[in-house]
Amino acid sequence: MNFLAHLRLGPADPQQALGGLLGDFVRGPVAAIALPDPVRQGIWLHRRIDAFTDRHPLVLRSKTRISGERRRYAGIMVDMFYDHLLARNWTQFADQPLAMFTAQMYQAVLSQQALMPERARAVLVRMAEQDWLGSYAELQNLHQALDNMARRLRPGNPLPGAVDELERDYQGFENDFLAFMPEVIEFAESQAAALREAADWRSLLSSSPNA
Repeated sequence: MNFLAHLRLGPADPQQALGGLLGDFVRGPVAAIALPDPVRQGIWLHRRIDAFTDRHPLVLRSKTRISGERRRYAGIMVDMFYDHLLARNWTQFADQPLAMFTAQMYQAVLSQQALMPERARAVLVRMAEQDWLGSYAELQNLHQALDNMARRLRPGNPLPGAVDELERDYQGFENDFLAFMPEVIEFAESQAAALREAADWRSLLSSSPNA
């Protein structure tokens, strides 16, 4: 899952929400990460959600929709496609309007820059200032986002133009996403509940990838 999905699936607490974004930027055991507990909890949730997503049959089916030429990047592409589809179908999965939700998330992110590793800060500040989350709803902006990502990868990679794959089988990807989203929401809520109910949340780390 990508930024918008992780924010939707994670708790509203600002530090846990930040952790939900930092999951792609920090490595190593959660217990060893030098950040406040709520941020580490968000990282733990991020990793649980990613592990659930990566092995889910509907997500795997979406990846098979990617052409052989780009299959190596199917994980990145499907993550981005699903954020687009979430933005387009937002009212099915959230009560709060997307613009209001993203504004609150941007405010939370920008107020916590001191907690961000440098590499994450540069990306997340740009995300907020350029409204990446809301812009994902438009295919033109998704094209631009993936093309920009391609320029940061090895020269000659096949990622440029990757959104063409979504457009060629839009209904197929959307059907996968719409069937998957209720299941990942249920899973994320169960994991958040486990965090709230644990006498010591660190006892959950043994069940977390890279714990």
